[in-house]
Amino acid sequence: MFGRILKTIGKVGSFLIIFLVFFLLYSSITYFEPESRVVLWQSDKPDTIPFDSTLAALTWNIGYAGLGSNMDFFMDGGGKMRDTRERTTENLTAIEKTLGGEKINDFILLQEVDINSHRSYGINELEEISRTLEYPYSIGINYRVNFVPVPLKNPMGKVQSGIVTFSKFNPKETIRYAYPGAFPWPNRLFNLRRCMVVNRYPTSNGKDFVLVNTHNSAFDNGALKQQEMDFLQEILLSEYYKGNYVVAGGDWNQLPPGAPYAELVVGSSNSSFMLTGIDSSFMPKDWSWVFDPSCPTNRYLNEPYTPGRTNTCILDFFLVSPNVSVQRCQTANMAFKNSDHNPVTLEFRLIGNP
Repeated sequence: MFGRILKTIGKVGSFLIIFLVFFLLYSSITYFEPESRVVLWQSDKPDTIPFDSTLAALTWNIGYAGLGSNMDFFMDGGGKMRDTRERTTENLTAIEKTLGGEKINDFILLQEVDINSHRSYGINELEEISRTLEYPYSIGINYRVNFVPVPLKNPMGKVQSGIVTFSKFNPKETIRYAYPGAFPWPNRLFNLRRCMVVNRYPTSNGKDFVLVNTHNSAFDNGALKQQEMDFLQEILLSEYYKGNYVVAGGDWNQLPPGAPYAELVVGSSNSSFMLTGIDSSFMPKDWSWVFDPSCPTNRYLNEPYTPGRTNTCILDFFLVSPNVSVQRCQTANMAFKNSDHNPVTLEFRLIGNP
């Protein structure tokens, strides 16, 4: 009898090992690995942005409409994988309504927009939002996995998501740049392929306006973010040295230099997310890190949001070149009701080189 039990255990163990091997093989074969530079859009008749006009851009990580104030998330120390379909739909409707009221913005930079993901019930959020905004847009896919196997009791499953730039102006060119670096195998098979989306517009004074939408790594020890930031720095400086205007915005997953909310999260990092900050010497002194110090843009997901208790910080902001004049920056305090991030708006002007 004992020998029969051992034999059964051995068969089950062998089956599990074979299944795991084939699953990892399948995941490796279907691994999403786009080219380092992908042209998303080109136009022979782009819109020309008037020099010295006031422009506005909004950045918002919408958390795939699944990370509202009631949610905690397993990757951040919570226990849930996704919210209910009803709450996800409610969040998306509220996000669309908010964005519909932000049409005064010339550019809208979004992160974590799902196209067809189990975590958001297969809803094509890009289609829904684009119907509301009626802007031209480009999407840089940064998460495409056929099956994410965690958490084991309720796997995340299929994910297809990306960062999206909406624009009133028709760009001359839009490029997806892949960030360097990746998690070790096999973790990389189920993680995001980080990228930035770069829109290029001609201006009336002959230079280009370069707009960058970025979403940097979150669940690393800072090494991946450093590689990404070095890559980003090279591109931004190269454009500025050509005389072009540069604005970069998004979810940086790190604190900007001088952020006032750092003290609220010291010692609060969990095993998955380690909060880091950008060194003030990272960019030349005449570049500007732009954020609203009066309001946090992100809240921790280790628990449902409780004002005054849940840790918050500033992860969403802008970086502008010296030939861009900042007029205003404001974070809308949405109390994290429909996303774990608040939207941030920047008003700016393109000026002459200092």
